[in-house]
Amino acid sequence: MAGLEPKSTLASPGESVIVVIDANRNKVMVDALAWAIRNIVQPRDTVVVLGLLSEVWKKNACIPLFSGTWVRLEFSGQGELSPKEFEEELERKREEYQSAIQPFYRQCKKNGVKLEAKLAVGYDPKTITVENAHKFNPRWIILDSHLKRDKVYIYGHVTCNVAVMKEKGVATLMPSRGLASERFSVDRQDNDTEKGADIEQEECHDLAQDSIWVLPTLSSPRSPCWYPLSWRSGFPKVFSFDELEVMTNGFSKEHLLIADGDKIVYDGICQETPVIIKKFSAEDDQAIALLKILSRVRHRNIFNLVGYCSTHDSLALLFDYPCSGALKMYLRSDESAKNLSWKARWYIALDIGAAIRYLHEECIDGPIVDVIVDSWNIVICHGSSSLLNISHTAKWLKHDSFYDELSQDKCQDTESEKRLSADVSAYGVLLIELITGKSEPTYEERTEGHPSLVDWALPLLENGSLDQVMDPRLARSNDSAMIDNMVRAALLCLKRDSGHKSVISKALAVLRGEEFAVTIKP
Repeated sequence: MAGLEPKSTLASPGESVIVVIDANRNKVMVDALAWAIRNIVQPRDTVVVLGLLSEVWKKNACIPLFSGTWVRLEFSGQGELSPKEFEEELERKREEYQSAIQPFYRQCKKNGVKLEAKLAVGYDPKTITVENAHKFNPRWIILDSHLKRDKVYIYGHVTCNVAVMKEKGVATLMPSRGLASERFSVDRQDNDTEKGADIEQEECHDLAQDSIWVLPTLSSPRSPCWYPLSWRSGFPKVFSFDELEVMTNGFSKEHLLIADGDKIVYDGICQETPVIIKKFSAEDDQAIALLKILSRVRHRNIFNLVGYCSTHDSLALLFDYPCSGALKMYLRSDESAKNLSWKARWYIALDIGAAIRYLHEECIDGPIVDVIVDSWNIVICHGSSSLLNISHTAKWLKHDSFYDELSQDKCQDTESEKRLSADVSAYGVLLIELITGKSEPTYEERTEGHPSLVDWALPLLENGSLDQVMDPRLARSNDSAMIDNMVRAALLCLKRDSGHKSVISKALAVLRGEEFAVTIKP
């Protein structure tokens, strides 16, 4: 089979391709670079080869050593290299890396391609890859086979195509989110003339037979009526272990997405529909509690459970595959953010607010709290729907001992009310993210001495300085009322008065323009 890049990804000359290589091995392998040059790179492109050395030195501080190399290291404790030994070892690695890359310079120059080689020492592979993706805005990222464990994180934080080397000359394609529903030009015919009929011959590069393995969960064409399993009748359901084996081809490595301690995640196909399978120990109390919650939750704006499988030694939870990625990914990309209009952002806020109201006020078994409401846990899915992922920390409020012990008269200012208010405050932060186009950084991403997103934006919104806060990538257009309502709702959710009680229903009323509880200064 000869495969081709998706027609819609054929970019104008001058774009970039990032190739990420594991430089920890004794012999630097450049299969990923060779594959990229042969199959992806076009004339006038820039190829950034990012070599990663992350297993020898501990992380602590960033020290620029020489051009093209970033170093993050510390010298402490027994068994660490001395500064002199470190420089000698690093120089040896640099020469080895340069030697491996050197043969490709002539080939790239001949083809009108610019090649840049960089070496990152001591950095977390997935973090430095994502940082470079944001810097270079590549059309493709090609990952060395030894970096496949980071593919889900990287894919979730970028908007370009991602390819993961499977073996020499063979790669798994993960098309950009915008292509999730588009058909790939894959011709099964052997006739070269027929192949050429459907492509631009000067722009496409034919791939060698069997050189690409395409993820069926991401590239398979979907009919307009396709919808996720969790929305269909008969779900959630109980699956047998044999059914899970069929979905994942025997839990093969090709379907393994995450293997981090007790956290094991696979992708698979169920009834021709992509799913995610999370495996836990049968004795994992948190997973069992989560199953009890998810099996009782049903809402169009919540990432619902597809089913589960329980055996004597394991518990597996099945979810729909998050086909279009997280909101945070859209906000971080200038191109995607521009396509996320004010009206679209308002609808996202409305969807997620409805999900929280359902959890707090409409669940038949009582309120569900402690959900993580942020742009990373919101999935833009199935064309237009926004879904809140509650499969991490959600808890039933009534199952906590203090809740049963308190009378209704004592519910005011109790811990239970604080937890409900915390979810509403988190919703207010989400509204700030939608207004500013900035995402609240995670704990690992925070920089000491810099204010949080809320600390920066809230005073400006309270003083009526909306123009200083609004996402500059979007114009106000005719959606001023929607923007103003998002601001009012955010101020209500984040109000810091000691006597203020945050209620999601009131915030939704303000968002819809039905109630003007907060006045914006002119």
